[in-house]
Amino acid sequence: MDRNAQLRKWLDQALKGAAFELSPASSDASFRRYFRVAPEGSGDTFIVMDAPPSHEDCRPWLKVAELFGAAGVHVPEIVEADLDKGFILMSDLGSKTYLDALDADNAHNLYAEALGSLIAIQRASHANALPEYSRELLLREMRLFDEWFVARHKGIALDESQKQTLETAYERILAVNLAEPRVFVHRDYHSRNLMVCEAGRNPGIVDFQDAVFGPISYDLVSLLKDAYIHWDEEFTLDLLVRYWDIARRFGLPVRADFADFQRDFDWMGVQRHLKVLGIFARLHHRDGKDGYLKDMPLVMDYLRRSCARYGELKPLLRLLDVIEPGTIGVGYTF
Repeated sequence: MDRNAQLRKWLDQALKGAAFELSPASSDASFRRYFRVAPEGSGDTFIVMDAPPSHEDCRPWLKVAELFGAAGVHVPEIVEADLDKGFILMSDLGSKTYLDALDADNAHNLYAEALGSLIAIQRASHANALPEYSRELLLREMRLFDEWFVARHKGIALDESQKQTLETAYERILAVNLAEPRVFVHRDYHSRNLMVCEAGRNPGIVDFQDAVFGPISYDLVSLLKDAYIHWDEEFTLDLLVRYWDIARRFGLPVRADFADFQRDFDWMGVQRHLKVLGIFARLHHRDGKDGYLKDMPLVMDYLRRSCARYGELKPLLRLLDVIEPGTIGVGYTF
């Protein structure tokens, strides 16, 4: 029986024989698939996750859903789950993402709600509940840059001096990242994974199965240096200050000095954007998904800006100029 037939058979049992319509709900940069399920005559819809057990494990998703739900944020509610088959039926948070909805008029409110939910998740944090965002994992992510972006996408073989420049940069970045206070980290807290829901329930939060216990600035980077949408730096700085002020009042372990906190944020962004460039290249060359190529220039721009801001990162900036010559800040406005 093929996977689609297995899914329909399972849904038939989960919905107790009720007739239903099935349609694609969203795309994903993994083996997971999501479908919208509309039982006939009910007026309700659900989402079903298809996560083939040979490629995906549903248990982390269920655990994080429980942890984040207990924090009081809006995540899907589980209707039925079969871990052996890799199917989860859940409530439907709608089809409008922040990326679909954001504009100059609603941005302040939508981001304020996203920051509020992020703070709620962080306040619920405790050690040993989620995997550590370890040095090994942070470094492995950055190495996607030289393997997939530099070597595969750009076709460049770095010489020994250039390799050493990259290694030195990695070590400096890791030192800053690992010195940050640690909280629950969604790990992809951005406009494609935040849903616009009814009043008082924004945002709906999805795609959290890779959550870890790690640096407190990481999800802020995902949100405010979003690979899919760009805002003026003055606007994002205002949001960063707002988050820092509220986080301090709620007792979260952010740096006492804002300049130190912003440095953590910028250096965390360097780690993430090196990783993202590698992932986007891998999605294109290995998985045949070229839709992310158009987002690479913005990610590179974020990376260049942070490297230009800190003297310790200037050698990395000069290497980036060799790998992909470019000018900071060209043509990226909302």
